[in-house]
Amino acid sequence: MFLSVFDLFKIGIGPSSSHTMGPMTAASRFLDEILHGDWPRPHDVDIVRLAASLHGSLAYTGIGHGTDRAVVLGLTGLTPVTVDPDRVDEIIAGVAAAKTVSPPGHPAYRFDPAVDLVMDRKTPLSGHANGMTFSALDADGRVLLRRIYYSIGGGFVVSDEELQRLKSRGPEAAANDVPYPFSHAAEMLDMAAKSGLSIAEMKRANEETRLSREELDQGIDNVWAAMRGAIERGLTQEGIMPGGLKVKRRARQLHDKLQEEWRQNRPNPLLANDWLSVYAMAVNEENAAGGRIVTAPTNGAAGVIPAVMRYWLHFHPEADQAGIRDFLLTAAAVGGIIKHNASISGAEVGCQGEVGSASAMAAAGLAAVMGGTPMQVENAAEIALEHHLGMTCDPVGGLVQVPCIERNALGAVKAVTAASLALKGDGTHFVPLDAAIETMRQTGLDMNEKYKETSLGGLAVNVVEC
Repeated sequence: MFLSVFDLFKIGIGPSSSHTMGPMTAASRFLDEILHGDWPRPHDVDIVRLAASLHGSLAYTGIGHGTDRAVVLGLTGLTPVTVDPDRVDEIIAGVAAAKTVSPPGHPAYRFDPAVDLVMDRKTPLSGHANGMTFSALDADGRVLLRRIYYSIGGGFVVSDEELQRLKSRGPEAAANDVPYPFSHAAEMLDMAAKSGLSIAEMKRANEETRLSREELDQGIDNVWAAMRGAIERGLTQEGIMPGGLKVKRRARQLHDKLQEEWRQNRPNPLLANDWLSVYAMAVNEENAAGGRIVTAPTNGAAGVIPAVMRYWLHFHPEADQAGIRDFLLTAAAVGGIIKHNASISGAEVGCQGEVGSASAMAAAGLAAVMGGTPMQVENAAEIALEHHLGMTCDPVGGLVQVPCIERNALGAVKAVTAASLALKGDGTHFVPLDAAIETMRQTGLDMNEKYKETSLGGLAVNVVEC
């Protein structure tokens, strides 16, 4: 099983990896299918109009997550990496006014978002809760090409055919084209013991079968730069976040208070927790506002790992750039195991798969850079994940704001606590990480759909009633 560090950490925009970045990527894939796909092309008939429909969780919470806007952006030819967050409103308004999209390399297509983009809550698609259909039509309204895509969490997108192949194949066997092909935590620990390498060193060796060391390091540095940029921008912004809940940004105000305490050398036994919280909130306020963000492993959980990394740089004098790389490599190793054996999608397993996974990844990364053995690193990840089991995904109004922003802060605090507990032991512990991951998978299967990113249960309904 090989899942790259850049599969887990994708640079894009907010507010959601599954509901914003995924649909934008799917729209871009559909455009590519129009030009290069193997489909029957009638003679003397041209595609003149595009249409799309969103299903399941995408339909229920799509407006709050900006899914409709993401589809429009994708059909103009933009991707999560190439889109300028500051130009999104301008682009959306232009398409609405012109009722056309003109992606590079294509003719102009008729596309009126008010008519051609449908939130279909009545017709779920069978493959996944985050389903969408794209259609290309001729001048008479006949469908020339139709494709179904699923956004399966963390910005990953698969077609209907790809999803069926994944399901029919079952759990993938470990890849044999990398030196350390672990797909479970037990295998990872066994390989570490036999090789004498750290988890980060094994992950690096796997990555360097695809990239040069210079390319890998530059890519990781770019990921951290984007994460750091989200923190820094989030700490400078004020005002009301979009979406209608009228939730105020708080990170800047909290940051100013913490800086004042820092200057006055005022005793504060909760200082580390406060800094962790403000860093995580800064990132997720940026995410909620549609800013530049990194899936870690999702947008809804994007604040946990950057917050723990920034905390480490803030409070630990030995922190350096090489450590940042080891942190992210270790976190990616753990995140890959979780995704391979369970899920990182809130629409599949609830928020245990998003903030829970992020907290486990962050705990592993921190334990690693603080000198933890592979067993201690695995223990740290297990502690963090275990204490998120059963967490529902119940965003109020379908927006990644309440309880998501504060939930990232608490996920960061749990990650640091988990790493600290693990480092004070010798790595032996009662519950293996693999058991916690399997428990998360089973819990997600048992969880009622209204608690899995549909905003039909939990805080999403009870806050409104209060």
